[in-house]
Amino acid sequence: MLEDLTERMPTFYGSVTVGERGQVAVPAEARRDQEIAPGSKLLAFGGPDGRALVFVKAEFLTEFITNVSSLLSQFEHILKTDITEQPR
Repeated sequence: MLEDLTERMPTFYGSVTVGERGQVAVPAEARRDQEIAPGSKLLAFGGPDGRALVFVKAEFLTEFITNVSSLLSQFEHILKTDITEQPR
């Protein structure tokens, strides 16, 4: 059980320093592990109270939204079917 938990924990890649122009360098190990290549699109999300900054690969978010949209369509179909099939 502890092994399962540690496998799902985020990986710490080190620290970065924000430069004069607001830029940061993504550590090489993170780029390699996460398959981030030059030209990769990352979306930046800020957490509550300005305490967190998270980068997500744009392709992952696109895939995630597509899958959720498909599920919502399935749920909608199920709900409509259940409503029309109920005896009155």
